[in-house]
Amino acid sequence: METKFEYYEAFLNYLHAVKHAGHYTIISYLDDIAQFYQFYRNWDESLSLEEMDYHTIRSFLAFLHDKGYKKSSIARKLAALRCYFKFLQKQNIINNNPLMFVHTPKKERKLPMFLVEEQVQQLLDAPDCSTVLGLRDKAILETFYASGIRVSELVGIDLDKLNLNLGYILVFGKGEKERVVPLGSYAVEAIKNYLCKSRPSLVKDLDKETALFVNYKGKRLTTRGVRTIVDKYITDVANAARLYPHVLRHSFATHLLERGADLRVVQELLGHVNLSTTQIYTHVTSARLKEVYDKTHPRA
Repeated sequence: METKFEYYEAFLNYLHAVKHAGHYTIISYLDDIAQFYQFYRNWDESLSLEEMDYHTIRSFLAFLHDKGYKKSSIARKLAALRCYFKFLQKQNIINNNPLMFVHTPKKERKLPMFLVEEQVQQLLDAPDCSTVLGLRDKAILETFYASGIRVSELVGIDLDKLNLNLGYILVFGKGEKERVVPLGSYAVEAIKNYLCKSRPSLVKDLDKETALFVNYKGKRLTTRGVRTIVDKYITDVANAARLYPHVLRHSFATHLLERGADLRVVQELLGHVNLSTTQIYTHVTSARLKEVYDKTHPRA
């Protein structure tokens, strides 16, 4: 949605400079607020920002509900509006915040999908390492499972952010927050093989391309490119469609907790700001433990 709304540029600068919001968060917030503006202009074009109240917001929520939006999508749009109107208050553009008495709908708490360890092993063994692209794909899959990083973090890795001797990578998460993530020995070996036997064949100018992972043209991989690569292997191995690279992130966290990792350590590894975001994996592991108990205990 390209519609620009009131104080668009100032709000954009606020998201960048004050909130340190990530690229995709900014795009989503701007689209959500543009949608709100389009709605209320159709509803009452004469209404000013100062005249808006919680009835305006509730009418917008009713509109979204009638359009069939999920609770999670509505909650995100409300978060965007809260941020926008808070910005307007700070700039003394409005006196009253129309979201003061509007509550965010409770999200459906879906348990994250993950692969069992046997499926992960099959997935990691799937690439054909006799080809340059197979070596690259092997390194990508091993890096995902070893580190639990996001797709956006993986495509953003530069060669100078990699330390294979110590076994870690430096990644930039949401809001450009930097964190050090360890790599296991299998991932280190896969990356070394890729750097030695594959990447030099793909990259035409090794001095200019800084990206660790590149496509068949030797350019930095995009998030869409990575999703296409990983989805192919996951679909083949797990025999399930619509499982994305994030399933390896979920598997990473779930397997760590199943083997006794501390929740706060997993939080740090995943780059979660709030512990509550990580706690969803405790429900997954509890369900898994119950499943194992039911299958193995003689009096279950």
